[in-house]
Amino acid sequence: MKNPPFCAAIDWGTSTFRLWILDPDGNVLAERRSDDGLQSMAGREGFPGVMESHLAETGAPDSLPVIVCGMAGSRQGWVEARYLDTPAPLDHVIESAVRVEGISRDVRILPGVAQRDPDHPDVIRGEETQLLGALATGIEDGLFCMPGTHSKWVALKAGTLEAFATYMTGELFGLLARQSILAHAISDTKARPDDPDFLSAVEAGMARPADIANRIFGIRPSQLLGFSAAGSGAAKLSGALIGTEITGARARFGRLDHVHLIASGSLSKLYAKALEATGSPVDTLDADEVGRRGLHAAARRFWS
Repeated sequence: MKNPPFCAAIDWGTSTFRLWILDPDGNVLAERRSDDGLQSMAGREGFPGVMESHLAETGAPDSLPVIVCGMAGSRQGWVEARYLDTPAPLDHVIESAVRVEGISRDVRILPGVAQRDPDHPDVIRGEETQLLGALATGIEDGLFCMPGTHSKWVALKAGTLEAFATYMTGELFGLLARQSILAHAISDTKARPDDPDFLSAVEAGMARPADIANRIFGIRPSQLLGFSAAGSGAAKLSGALIGTEITGARARFGRLDHVHLIASGSLSKLYAKALEATGSPVDTLDADEVGRRGLHAAARRFWS
């Protein structure tokens, strides 16, 4: 017999909304995904309506509590869950959750983490929950790579988020592929990890990060002059940007002796292939899975 629902877990991002109904063991009973991210919200009054409509689609009872991470807790979101400062023990992320007032359902929003270093100012919101999930699997230390629109590299020690760095790799790829001169050279915006052009561009990005602006411009004339195939643009651009990102992370955090890669889908394969070029051992954790696990771990603290 199916276990009863224990809680709803929501990852509410800038452009996406993901909801899972979890049983007491963290197994998924139902799931909802949509484009109802922060950007689509018409003010704070829209958040409870969107949440309740998705919960209704899953058949969730009115008494089911909800744990939320992501941009719903930002200053522009539903209820602000203020940043914790680094070094931030991940346990404190759970303890600092904010309860949404004025509604009948018990909803808690997890905070993000801020790095108040004038030389490296940075913020993280949502990915700290994936780190909570990794912690729940027994990983308390190490360097984590969390690719996405804004890739995060995080140093974790004894369950404490000590330092991190954000790279706009995914956003830069999207802007350059769609809105720059390179749009004429990129017919397919999905790079393949087994494409030789991808790995060659990764290695060039790691070897010569300072000439990234010149190298990515070269993608267009290389096709015009017949030196590369028309379909090679995405692989070259993706490889150049990821290779430069990895070099930046290496300069910031030191040798990449071992990397915990938290990613899903095609990004997981691209980054795993690129990191292999550093000679660093890589273990991959599914981003959705550890995100759910982190939300479930937080929920168990509130509603055990």
